[in-house]
Amino acid sequence: MSLSSAQWSSVQVALKGQVGEEDFNSWLSSLRIASEQTDLERVALSVPTRFIQDWVDEHYGDIIQKSISETLQRDIAVTYVVKPVMEAEVVAPQEKVVEVKGELASTSEDRNKQSVSAAGSSDTDLEVLANSGRLDPRFTFDTFVTGKSNHFAYAAAQRIAESDVTVYNPFFLHGGVGLGKTHLMHAIGSKIKERNPNRHVVYISAEQFLNYFIKALKGRSTLAFKEAFRAADVLMIDDIQFIAGKGTTQEEFFHTFNALVGMGKQVILTADRPPHELDGIEDRLRSRLGAGLTCEIHAPDVETRQAILEKKAEETGLKIPSNVTLFLADGIDSSIRELEGALNRLAAYAQLSDVEITLDFAQEQLKDLLRVQKKQATIEEIQHKVADYFDVRLADLLGTRRLREIARPRQVAMYLSKRLTSKSYPDIGRAFGGRDHTTVMHAVRTIENLLSREPDLAEKVELVEKVLTTHR
Repeated sequence: MSLSSAQWSSVQVALKGQVGEEDFNSWLSSLRIASEQTDLERVALSVPTRFIQDWVDEHYGDIIQKSISETLQRDIAVTYVVKPVMEAEVVAPQEKVVEVKGELASTSEDRNKQSVSAAGSSDTDLEVLANSGRLDPRFTFDTFVTGKSNHFAYAAAQRIAESDVTVYNPFFLHGGVGLGKTHLMHAIGSKIKERNPNRHVVYISAEQFLNYFIKALKGRSTLAFKEAFRAADVLMIDDIQFIAGKGTTQEEFFHTFNALVGMGKQVILTADRPPHELDGIEDRLRSRLGAGLTCEIHAPDVETRQAILEKKAEETGLKIPSNVTLFLADGIDSSIRELEGALNRLAAYAQLSDVEITLDFAQEQLKDLLRVQKKQATIEEIQHKVADYFDVRLADLLGTRRLREIARPRQVAMYLSKRLTSKSYPDIGRAFGGRDHTTVMHAVRTIENLLSREPDLAEKVELVEKVLTTHR
């Protein structure tokens, strides 16, 4: 056998340290050494379902391969085989998983009761789901600043929230990060609950929907999952593009979507692109998503950005001159979140220094932030430049092939995306074919370690970075 039980235990410890205990327990704890290991250059691991196989291979394949290779001290290829485990291996009969942070209940007793009382289980799960996606009281229609960039979306959202019948179904909001999609979604939910407290409003992210579904599959509680979501009067899912490429999850969402719309329930969704541009989404689902009202929220103009800052300052009791808010609005145009972040940073500096906020003070304290804003590269630019410099196809850079001549440039592109942009690990992962944030974190750490040991690679990365950050 090419990998012993003791060695596999060491690999598991290493994996848990890299991905974190929560991700390890959710995705990697069910991996086992498959029987009949005869190839010394290849290790076969068993997984309980095809869905988990696809997810593990896509999001953790590189980390698993590296950990096993380091343990065996030679390059090892990793393959996966689907081998369903007995229910006792998934959840022991005496185990009781308590509902924490909105996770679906999964006890052996619950599973036994499903076929007897699905309705009762769905009520409980729906309550848990609703609490896990509790609406943010800060995000209301009153605190939403309107302008040319978002007026139509705002008006449509108000119409939905104040109507006694279902309209614009589904309501699909799309636009860049930090432009107010989530704010409007929360505002709709809060207004609906204010008008009718008995209506079941469920708000979750697409990632949470996926995680609930996985837990239902592993806990054999899919009936409760279906009933919970389909009992909602209003279902709101944020960042629906996250389920791109997830065939099994899309299948379940498709049927949930059809069931709710068929019953006249309201469905509200957000994404970073309109339905017809969502790659990795099945045609039939893409068609359904675009069948209602689709609204784009554009980046706000300078006047709207200034109004947003002044509204924020008023809400927090911050005294700030109009020439300073104009200075910030003109200098930061990437997203509302970064705009508000700059204001919060300025307020903190002024409070700690016990000085008034003036234009000179703002220019001095935020000069590094504004310099980055003006010269910041985009992930798309980084991807194109890295692909050109390393002579690989852009499609391969964004694809799933793991050949070294493709994998290394892909890691470089992820590293530069984190270094040169303000995007988060999940944002970068989505830009690279929907990869998990842990894959991006691994790529960044890998390149950081290699830069000090491989001068040739360091020189290449430095050259690409200079091209991206000069003459812009």
